[in-house]
Amino acid sequence: MFLTVFSQVCVLMILIAVGFITGKTGLFNENGAKVCSNIVMYFVTPCVIVKSLMMQFDLQVLRSMGVCFGFSLLLFALTIAAGHLLLRSPDKSKQKVLRFGAVFSNCGFMGLPLQQALLGEEGALYGSVYIVLFNLLVWSYGVLLMSGDLHTVSLKKLVVNPGLISLCIGLAIFLFSVPVPSFLYDSVGHMAAMNTPLPMLIIGFHLSQSHVLNAFRDIRCIVAILLRMVVYPFASLGLLYLLGVRGVLLVSLVISVSAPVAALTTIFAVKFKGETELSVNMVSASTVISVVTMPLVITAAQWLA
Repeated sequence: MFLTVFSQVCVLMILIAVGFITGKTGLFNENGAKVCSNIVMYFVTPCVIVKSLMMQFDLQVLRSMGVCFGFSLLLFALTIAAGHLLLRSPDKSKQKVLRFGAVFSNCGFMGLPLQQALLGEEGALYGSVYIVLFNLLVWSYGVLLMSGDLHTVSLKKLVVNPGLISLCIGLAIFLFSVPVPSFLYDSVGHMAAMNTPLPMLIIGFHLSQSHVLNAFRDIRCIVAILLRMVVYPFASLGLLYLLGVRGVLLVSLVISVSAPVAALTTIFAVKFKGETELSVNMVSASTVISVVTMPLVITAAQWLA
């Protein structure tokens, strides 16, 4: 099982390497990465979510989505609480970046491609539910954490975001068993297929612009990365197992939790005057480390599932 997961992670790492090389050689630049990120955020990931729900209505699937949402909310609540207890710094601009990066994983860019490859449509469906909750928390708790001002939390951004809109569209198709024409299904499928290569190229580009080793010169940064990449994934696996979660749901949730620090950490650090260099170091170092940690925790989840 480990070799299967490791080989899938290696596929992602090869694609990341292409992004790294094109970034270093100037074939891929900051503007290109920004455009590609917007395409992934506003078109590709929503298509993955909609495609995973293009099926006949099944009450068991709906129940499973509700269960997935509930367990995802529990995991987020526990990691948020742990971050506030364990990650402290006299420099508040660093503290908020450490806590944000430890809580929010790259579940869309890194997690969803693995869920599709290892678990198929069912795994992608559960991953999509996690992403919707991720978006809701990023634009509420995440904004509040990074800004320190409740007034910066926007109800519009909380409700009108690509993840929630695409989930509503997908649920409408699913709940009412709406027949989808083949040309539309294929079009959505082709867009969804870009969810593996495009995000990996973007991650590779950002790695080419960073200094990964700097992350290991800050003990607080190391602690946050270890929480994100090792403690939270294995603790989540143990808790979910004790709560009776099994099968695809267990593995899918663990994949979402085990993904590296979210790229949004840097975007929010810039926007809300956090420690930008620290955020880049966390994202870069956790992405490199994930080639080892993700296969380990996902293999353990598959073994227990």
